[in-house]
Formats: sequence, C-alpha cells, structure tokens
Amino acid sequence: MELHIWLVYLLAVIGLSLSPGPNGLLALTHGAMYGHKKVLYTISGGTLGFIVLIALSMFGIGALLQASSNALVVLKWCGGAYLIWLGIQLWRSPALHLSVASASADKSGWKLFQEGALSAVSNPKVLLFFGAFLPQFIDPARSLIEQFIVMALTFSVIEFMVEYLLARISYRVKPWLVKSGRRFNQCCGGMFVAIGVALPLSR
Repeated sequence: MELHIWLVYLLAVIGLSLSPGPNGLLALTHGAMYGHKKVLYTISGGTLGFIVLIALSMFGIGALLQASSNALVVLKWCGGAYLIWLGIQLWRSPALHLSVASASADKSGWKLFQEGALSAVSNPKVLLFFGAFLPQFIDPARSLIEQFIVMALTFSVIEFMVEYLLARISYRVKPWLVKSGRRFNQCCGGMFVAIGVALPLSR
C-alpha cells in the first residue's frame, strides 16, 4: 500500500473508530463497571472479532476480483453509496446514552473477552461496512495478503487505542455524550458521506 493511500486509510479508520458503535459503547460500560485493567479483555476480544471480519471481507473481495476484473469498480461505487447512506443515518441518530448498571458479579477475563468478540462478529452491519469500506483502498495489482496485514494491523491498533481511551474516561464522557453526542454523530456522519462521495471518484 502506497504511503498516501495508507494515510487516507488511517484518517478514515480514526473517524470510524471514534464513531458510536456497539463495541465502543461496550468498552465504555465495562470500563465504568470493571475498571481499565479488566476492560483490556473486552477490547482484545472485540479487536480480534474485527480482524476476523476484515479477513472475511477482503478475501471475499479477492475471490470476486478473480472472477471479474471490473468487480472492484462496481464494489467501489456500491460501497460509496452505502457509506453515504450510513453517514446520513448516523447524522440523524440521537446521542448515545451510557447507562451503567452496578456489577453484581465480577466477570472473568475470558467472559469479558467473549463478550467483546461476540459484540463485533455478531453485528452484520460491521461486515457490510467493511465490504463497502475496504474496496476503496484495495489495489488489485498488489498482494492481497500484504494489504490485509497492513489494513488489519492499522485498524486493530487504532480501534484498541480508541476503545481503551473511552474506557479510561468512561465516567467523564457520560455527561458529554448527553450534551454534545448529537453534534458528534453529525460530525462522524458527515465524514462517512465525504468518504462515500470522494473515494469512488479517486484513482
């Protein structure tokens, strides 16, 4: 992956990781309930789940490219339209509200890891998103495995850092979500729309 493409991908991943989602909310909740050390299990499980979904998306795209040389162009335009639709939905969505129940039982690290992984892989919207998002950055002339390693590693590192930061500031971010969460959703939604419009048009 060329450096300028990777930098655009990095910025897009940061925006994606910062946008509201089930795993971010789970990291916030578990951070408040179990502390920033135990939440590492939750975040690790979610990150592994995302890597699995990235692999399914990319190698599924790779198989499609082998069947049709024009498939990437079609995927880019369909993916761009889907990203625009997601951005509009996020723009219109209400602010997330963090509701933290008291921890009646101290869960094991393995249980938290499972919850994080299941939260990622059980959400079909995530797989659809990766199917729309990743083709914007795939170069069919380069090794798909090398691109998968770069994309998966970049995403997992950024997602892990963002979720851990959310867990560390879970108590402080709750009032901010209530006050400014709608505007934050609009900002992230606008970013998705911009990506959906710009990337299919780029070479």
